[in-house]
Amino acid sequence: MTRATRVRAFFALAVLALSLYIAAAVPVRLGLDLRGGTQIVLETHDSPTAEADSAATDRTLEVLRRRVDALGVAEPSIARSGDNRIIVELPGLQDPREAADVLGRTAQLTFHPVLGIAEPGQAPTERPEERVRPDESGQRLRLGPSALTGADVDGAEARIDQQGVGGWFVSVDFKDAGADGWADLTGAAACAPAGDPTRRVAIVLDDKVISSPQVDPSVACRTGITGGSTQITGSFSQSEARELALLINGGALPVPVETVEQRTVGPTLGAQAIRASAQAAVIGTVLTSLFLIAVYRLMGTLAVLALACYGLISYAALAALGATLTLPGLAGFVLAIGMAVDANVLVFERAREEYTTRRRKSLRSALTAGFRNAFSAIADSNITTLIAAGLLFFLASGPVRGFGVTLGIGVLASMLSALVITRVLADFAVARRAVRRHPRLTGIAGTGTVRDWLSRRSPDLMRHRRRWLALSAAALVLATSGIAVRGLNFGVEFTGGRLIEYSTSAPVSADRARDALADAGFPRAVVQTSGEGALTVRTDKLSNAEEARITETIDDLAGTAEKTRDELIGPSLGAELRRGAVIALAVALAAQLLYLAVRFRWTFGTAAVAAMAHDALILSGVFAWLGKPIDGVFLAALLTVIGYSVNDSVVVFDRIRELWAGRKTAAAPRKTPFVHVTNTAILQTVPRTINTGMGAAFILCALALLGGDSLTDFALALLIGIVVGTYSSMFTAAPLAVELHSRSTPPPGSLPPSGPQSAETP
Repeated sequence: MTRATRVRAFFALAVLALSLYIAAAVPVRLGLDLRGGTQIVLETHDSPTAEADSAATDRTLEVLRRRVDALGVAEPSIARSGDNRIIVELPGLQDPREAADVLGRTAQLTFHPVLGIAEPGQAPTERPEERVRPDESGQRLRLGPSALTGADVDGAEARIDQQGVGGWFVSVDFKDAGADGWADLTGAAACAPAGDPTRRVAIVLDDKVISSPQVDPSVACRTGITGGSTQITGSFSQSEARELALLINGGALPVPVETVEQRTVGPTLGAQAIRASAQAAVIGTVLTSLFLIAVYRLMGTLAVLALACYGLISYAALAALGATLTLPGLAGFVLAIGMAVDANVLVFERAREEYTTRRRKSLRSALTAGFRNAFSAIADSNITTLIAAGLLFFLASGPVRGFGVTLGIGVLASMLSALVITRVLADFAVARRAVRRHPRLTGIAGTGTVRDWLSRRSPDLMRHRRRWLALSAAALVLATSGIAVRGLNFGVEFTGGRLIEYSTSAPVSADRARDALADAGFPRAVVQTSGEGALTVRTDKLSNAEEARITETIDDLAGTAEKTRDELIGPSLGAELRRGAVIALAVALAAQLLYLAVRFRWTFGTAAVAAMAHDALILSGVFAWLGKPIDGVFLAALLTVIGYSVNDSVVVFDRIRELWAGRKTAAAPRKTPFVHVTNTAILQTVPRTINTGMGAAFILCALALLGGDSLTDFALALLIGIVVGTYSSMFTAAPLAVELHSRSTPPPGSLPPSGPQSAETP
């Protein structure tokens, strides 16, 4: 064993030991879409007296934290997002109405003297010295300036009259200065005769009179109620009294807040998603493993062991970083298993070439050359995928951002497993005498079925390159016409509104539900059925009271209806997410072009980016024709397809660059036309493309068939992307690179600059 192999083995063992320890000691935090609960995104706004700056948002966060703690939810989470947004996660909370009402209330509590009854027809006034507001019974009162505020309150508690006469009330205790102020306020009111309106004290919450009791006749004039406590009565129910006490204890928000996003996922749906994704992971991984073993035998078996190590490292990295694993993130984790196959396939195919075509004398030297020659393509293809993952993290939000995290971790872990762990295992295996005596057991001593067929046929694919480009253009026109004819079905994430999904005990037709909702006052509600007993209602923005009416209507139709998902997106946030999606795509294309222009020639970069745009538009067009939703999950799939597309193009261009640099044959030194070099590069990389695509297809088919409704569209988008991306790398990017090369300067016979080049000859 060489010194380099020992260093790699020690490093791999250290990483695996650390990953095993972290995986056993630190649990991964599941997102609310997997464990069930409610997420509310609040946005602070300016008030007449305060600006919603960063400091005000921080103070608001602390008030909300006290309110959340008082709700009694287990393991709540509250954090800032940007300068003026706050994300509140409430695991296990299935009815968000109470939480949204409590969190969104400004809770400005004030105590006012009553100056009298307003004259009939008197308009409400907003003068500091007097304002007119209806009391709890609807009678309009003239209120004087506030004598006390919520800042003077020490605490509040919901209580019930033990005699069972008064019902629920809120007991309020004042601080030192507040106790004196309360005595002064009630002492002044006690000077008015019994029954006089000015003997009342108005308690106002968020500019609404919630209680205006008369001061008891036993209270002496100018003395008032001493002891620093009082009772707020108002025919409260138990929940209303507790909510009022919670708001008083939590304190007033320094600035108003608006609910711009609200998501609720039932625990049943989350459990189903975990179970479905786990089944897809197991079945897809088993099929991928069997495929690798069938194609690459011993090396495939070692690659499967490396993939198991990859899974452990990825899981430990998620736990160590404290990342939240969401449903799209779980899909990204499963998907990255298929992507991890790519690096192993690249190495094994290059090792096969070295051993069979270039007649390496030993398996060890063939493997060493395979790892060395494949490194450039592995690095370029994975870096472009990391660019897509990084854009998801920085430009997306919510669950899609979690997908970017898991995808990025998966790419890094796959490179570690392929370039370090697989190499350590392979070096150890080929050093065994039994393996050296039977080289065909390794799977790299033969050329493979696909390569043998291509060698016999040797098709000239680039001979009709303009036909391929015309076919790509026709497919592009056909797909994008769907966008023009049917339009894109943007989800609530991009349009704003509310989407509620129900699981019904009996099937309900969409037409019947639509008619019932129209009769209930929601004629614009869009109703869809998805599977037996599943009903989705999409509307414009609804209040929680309106949502309760819709739920009641569906419940009456179906007998029983369980709300499994509830998403509310404000129109401003929807427009912002739409802009973010466009920016993410534009930046992705620009970043890929810049990277490829640096690593290759600008002609290669332009061809690859054109192929990426081709794939993205075709995928969007297919979803338009199918009427599938364009939402955050689709955006994650689209950016992943861009990564797949550029991966395939990079592998082809990397081989073109290598063959171009090595045109040193005795018959025609440096005179092989660029188009022939391109054709040879495509034929040499086809086995890798097919094997990698098959590995990813197993995972995606498992997700599509077993992943449930939430993952079906995601898997479908990626399956379409793999097919289109595989085609475009060979029949769009490569022909376009040939056409651009023939029209570019320096002249076609010159060497494309940049990038490491192999010293080996083809």
